Amino acid sequence: MLPDDSGLARSITTLARAYQDAVWRRTKLVQELRARLREYYPGFLAAFAAGAGSGRGLSTTQLASADARMVLALAPSPAEGLTVSKARIETALRRGGRQRRIASLATKVVTALRIPQLRQEPIVEQAMATETASLLSVLNAICEAVDQLTAALVDAFTQHPDYAIITSFPGLADVSGAIVLAEIGDDRNRFTDQRALQAFAGSAPVTRASGKSRSVTRRRTKNNRIAAIGFSWAFTAAARPSPAREHYLRRREHGDGHPAALRHLFNRMLGQLHHCLQTGQLYDPIKAFPPRPERVAPIAA
Repeated sequence: MLPDDSGLARSITTLARAYQDAVWRRTKLVQELRARLREYYPGFLAAFAAGAGSGRGLSTTQLASADARMVLALAPSPAEGLTVSKARIETALRRGGRQRRIASLATKVVTALRIPQLRQEPIVEQAMATETASLLSVLNAICEAVDQLTAALVDAFTQHPDYAIITSFPGLADVSGAIVLAEIGDDRNRFTDQRALQAFAGSAPVTRASGKSRSVTRRRTKNNRIAAIGFSWAFTAAARPSPAREHYLRRREHGDGHPAALRHLFNRMLGQLHHCLQTGQLYDPIKAFPPRPERVAPIAA
């Protein structure tokens, strides 16, 4: 039997899945572009690592940023990187939308691009630059699509009656909350209880017993879309001092690894979300994670 979701919820599902697909395509394309740049243009990756101040290489998010894409279009090869001027880079950064620290970033990029690096043969380097330009054009289109889908998704989600409840949870914002709603829907009869929702999301563990042996493993059959956003939901919720983070730390002390502790936190908050949606309540950290009673040392006789 199909869920009896509202028309607005179904539209959010369409937009959220299109958004996730576009983000995953962007990530795949960024990895391809990064791999190609490592082969013939490592100075570009180093330039933007220095520009971001990280010193640990160019991350996926940075390579997909407007700054990196605009400069790469301006200087797609080491030969062009050696001759590009600071003024042209500043113009490219402004065209990409940057408004602050333009001069300092342009200076760092120019300095890094002029550092000697291993080079391919000129004819091979030019061929790789042509391939990079082709990948970059596709990346630009995908980034634009992600921006358009984000705006449409947020606009639809903010109109939904469950918006306030979902975004009251730590770690859930407009986009992540919309993805959660897209997968669980707004049919209150779809999941009989919180355990059904947790099994659907793959956060509930699977217990197997045979004779005297007993094992607890993670669930592999699940809705991959909500499972993917669930990891980032729990990661964000556990990143700041809060009862949710304290719960995560207790799971680590209990012996869970990082992924298992996040999965346990996601499982618990998902059950709380089911309860809040059923009862129309906003998230309350005190009710969600009641303070644990302090152990009192026994008095010696």
